[in-house]
Amino acid sequence: MSQGIHASPVPAAPASATPDNPCLDCGACCAHYRVSFYCGELTGGLGGFVPAELTSQVTPLIACMQGTESGHGRCVALRGELGRPGIHCTIYSNRPTPCREFANWQADGTPNPDCQKLRQQLGLPLLARRTEKTPA
Repeated sequence: MSQGIHASPVPAAPASATPDNPCLDCGACCAHYRVSFYCGELTGGLGGFVPAELTSQVTPLIACMQGTESGHGRCVALRGELGRPGIHCTIYSNRPTPCREFANWQADGTPNPDCQKLRQQLGLPLLARRTEKTPA
């Protein structure tokens, strides 16, 4: 079930990426993957935090971010131009679990191959291997 889109009061992200957060000049995953998750994460439930008005119902127990229903669609919460500084999620602090769990680097410090592929498609530089291990 789709509902209307409302602006989020969450402030914009910083204007440029940092080595620890290359997402702030990318946004490719937010315009590529279907972002589906358990409906218990939606506002209006017990402890839900993802704005329900920005989601579509997939099944009685699964929701997804509007725009990503079929995959290869841009998430409704993404603002800015793909591959450009300042792109950001308007609900970053309230983003669903799949967004929280998508890692740029694997535990051994190697870049996530899915992230690398999407960055390459945008013409962005590939991520370097991290010398220190990422936190678990």
